[in-house]
Amino acid sequence: MLKQTKPTTNGRRNRVDVKESGIYAGRPERSLLKKGHLKRQGRGYQGHITVRHRGGGVKRLYRTVDFKRDKVNVEGVIKQIEYDPNRSAFIALVFYTDGEKRYVLAPEGMKVGDKIVHQEHAEARPGNTMPLHQVPLGVPIHNLELEPGRGAKLVRSAGAGAIIQSKDDKFATVLLPSKEVRLFKLDCLATIGQLSNQDHKNEKLGKAGRQRLLGIRPGVRGTAQHPAAHPHGGGEGRSGIGMAHPKTPWGKPALGHKTRKSSKSSKMIVKDRRIK
Repeated sequence: MLKQTKPTTNGRRNRVDVKESGIYAGRPERSLLKKGHLKRQGRGYQGHITVRHRGGGVKRLYRTVDFKRDKVNVEGVIKQIEYDPNRSAFIALVFYTDGEKRYVLAPEGMKVGDKIVHQEHAEARPGNTMPLHQVPLGVPIHNLELEPGRGAKLVRSAGAGAIIQSKDDKFATVLLPSKEVRLFKLDCLATIGQLSNQDHKNEKLGKAGRQRLLGIRPGVRGTAQHPAAHPHGGGEGRSGIGMAHPKTPWGKPALGHKTRKSSKSSKMIVKDRRIK
């Protein structure tokens, strides 16, 4: 559910937040926190900027989320649903019967006190994990593995959910949130349910200062820059990019240029997400 603030200032006039009802307001589980995991300021392992327009932002601790869901046949109880500053979906703190605590991604409809399990013949209920060959057709899934045993890589953001369209002897055909249709091995794990915080896409920050708190720095148009800084720069008065093709700051083609490596295979993709 969305919440609009009173327009007491220009920044609050356009601000739209998500009402976080039922979200735990206390401190996160200390044993599952990591320090210094983030705040790379857009720099790679050599210290060079690899992602532009990153830096600053408030300090935040990293919550270790269980993407592998490798506790087989051990039942867990949801103790609290929490906000995670490092991702768009909410997370749930699970107490397992063997005494271990873990964070998992919280699907829509999950409540405190619910029980979840990773089991081959588990019930198709939000939060339960099972191989794709056991998931019924048409049921929303998230936390999806690309390769069996490697941990979930796909369908992990707020409101996301994939659907199994069909199965054969070796593969399941899955419709992903991007509308790409892809083949997955039947041994790949997935978790039942559509992810929580579906209104995340409708949030409005309202002012530039909130972008800075998120660690996002300003991006400047190429045409507004000096010609030595960007191929689109220079010219008298307000000028566009001219007859030339759009370029990156380093002079590479910016639109339509294929960058996929030839070593990458597309044999598992049934329908590309770019084809409408």
